[in-house]
Amino acid sequence: MLTPVMREICGTPEWFAVYVMARHEKRVARHFEVRDIEYFLPLYTTQRRWKNGSKVTLQLPLFPSYIFVRISWDVRKKVFETPSVLSIVARGNSSIPDSYIEFIRDQLHLQKVEPYSCPPVGNRVRIKEGALAGVEGILVRRKNEARIVLTVEAIMRSVAVEVNLDEVEMAPFPVTSSSVSLRAAS
Repeated sequence: MLTPVMREICGTPEWFAVYVMARHEKRVARHFEVRDIEYFLPLYTTQRRWKNGSKVTLQLPLFPSYIFVRISWDVRKKVFETPSVLSIVARGNSSIPDSYIEFIRDQLHLQKVEPYSCPPVGNRVRIKEGALAGVEGILVRRKNEARIVLTVEAIMRSVAVEVNLDEVEMAPFPVTSSSVSLRAAS
């Protein structure tokens, strides 16, 4: 039997990363839709050239093998019953703040986000305003706009996004731990 505190925790939906079989992200998203599970599958558009020279536009997952779901603790069984779902990521504080999901959605809408493989090292900065205000990271190169690598540490994946250089400031040491860290790239 659940205590009132547990009932409150179980009923509060939060964002979690779900690890799925490779190249099954869109299929799992369709299953989540049928099961009425709130999900977010960030896709970006890219152009590829086939061997025959023809170009094709593809929509690929921003975080390969991951989908984000907004669920309460008592609904997780529905997630595990979905074909091709392997696990719900559970490292430290595994829930992902709403502001990070909204930030990625906004950047996708503006088409200013793309995958990034490895976070670089450089000067420590802090985001001054917007959804990620207060989050710290590493600035590598400056132009009119900075390329910021957003690392979701819970799933150890990164994406590059653009922010105005005037939105960052030098940060004191050490970096505060959070479920998401930022690093800027070229």
